[in-house]
Amino acid sequence: MTLYTGILIVGYFIFFLACVVAMLWWMRRQRQVRHPLDNDLRLLRMPGETQFKIITEFQENLFLYMVTAAYVPVFVGVLALVVFTRLPGWGAVAGLGVSVGFFIVAFILSARWLNRRIIERSNRYLGYFGERVVAEHLEPLKLKGWRIFHDVPATAGRASFNIDHVAIGPSGIFAIETKTRRKGRSRPGRKDYEVWFDGISLSWPWGEDRHGIEQARRNAQWLEEKLGAVTGEAPRVEPVLTVPGWMVIEKTRSPLRVVNPKVLAPVLTSRRPLLTEQQVERYARFLEERCRNVEY
Repeated sequence: MTLYTGILIVGYFIFFLACVVAMLWWMRRQRQVRHPLDNDLRLLRMPGETQFKIITEFQENLFLYMVTAAYVPVFVGVLALVVFTRLPGWGAVAGLGVSVGFFIVAFILSARWLNRRIIERSNRYLGYFGERVVAEHLEPLKLKGWRIFHDVPATAGRASFNIDHVAIGPSGIFAIETKTRRKGRSRPGRKDYEVWFDGISLSWPWGEDRHGIEQARRNAQWLEEKLGAVTGEAPRVEPVLTVPGWMVIEKTRSPLRVVNPKVLAPVLTSRRPLLTEQQVERYARFLEERCRNVEY
């Protein structure tokens, strides 16, 4: 392969992708339509809002990801051919082998990169669906005067995060973190659908960890401080960790509750009334201002 041929092939790939991007940009600019909704309309965040946006962005970019993963090895292989096959004598033959090696390495790395992106999308969709499940189990509380908010945006210093669900009602304020985890093999003597909580760590059928525990506590602490600063009161925010699809066995009582979402409503309403209707509305007003930020 000559240098001129290699440059033509690589240049064509770049030219083709540039034309596609330019056409899409031009078509969007030429559309003389606009949506019928008010420009200042803002909706409340839905369950899993953050995950949904990331999943949607992945779907929109999937074609670009696949094209990139497919053409990068070709680009690397052609570039290597152009460089190494110009060597004199046996160097050109060796260069051919080196070029094939470069192509194989680039192919493997590109395939692994695309595979990681696809796995990440699958995990995020599982998390998104789990938050939807929890939201449905919280929905009946609204009939009892509770205010429910989802995917509450939060910031601490330069870090941004979100609280999956916040429930405010007569029994108090609850910051709920959702962790949806797949089931797998279990150790001898353990059921593959049970998770134990001893107040310190979670014991899954395959092993122990603290995934979600500290996050749930930090979220509750952040919300407690924010509500106190805004209202001038000292509200108590209870942390809750919920794991959809798992039977939870709490070995001891802890300030942090770990529950299946099916029992969320009974757990949240089992306490004696702590807040008045005025307090519920006051705290809810702060959260609604933070959560009503979804625009078209």
